[in-house]
Amino acid sequence: MPTGDNNIRIELAGLKATFELAQRIARLSEIGDVIALSGDLGSGKTEFARAFIRALTDAEEEVPSPTFTLVQTYDGISGEIWHFDLYRVRLPEEVLELGIEEAFHDAITLIEWPEKLGPYLPRGRLDISLTVTRGKHHRQAELSPHGSWVERLRESGHA
Repeated sequence: MPTGDNNIRIELAGLKATFELAQRIARLSEIGDVIALSGDLGSGKTEFARAFIRALTDAEEEVPSPTFTLVQTYDGISGEIWHFDLYRVRLPEEVLELGIEEAFHDAITLIEWPEKLGPYLPRGRLDISLTVTRGKHHRQAELSPHGSWVERLRESGHA
């Protein structure tokens, strides 16, 4: 449901609904896109990223959380996918050493804990905030599109 401006709130009743949203967003994504996933610990960011990556690679693709490695890369059907987990990052500059600027231009980039990037977070991104609402797997997703995402979501029927 639209919330004003361009934000969209979606109730996700269970993991299957989270996976389906991730798959729909994955199908709309293209090289150069940044999807910023925010929410508390346990809100479903990694589950969303896992479903997104599997939609563009292989349903059986092993997708570990990059909490300790900070980044994992995958060969997707239309190019590379970089999955960052910045939970352990202290300074935004630390992320530059991981090649994130290259990913912004040459890949689809998923970022958990995007606020850790500070001024380096690109403007033309799709922000997805996940909040646990009822029970362990019921969530609300708030999509905040910027740049070309505004029109893509509108055309796809998400807005």
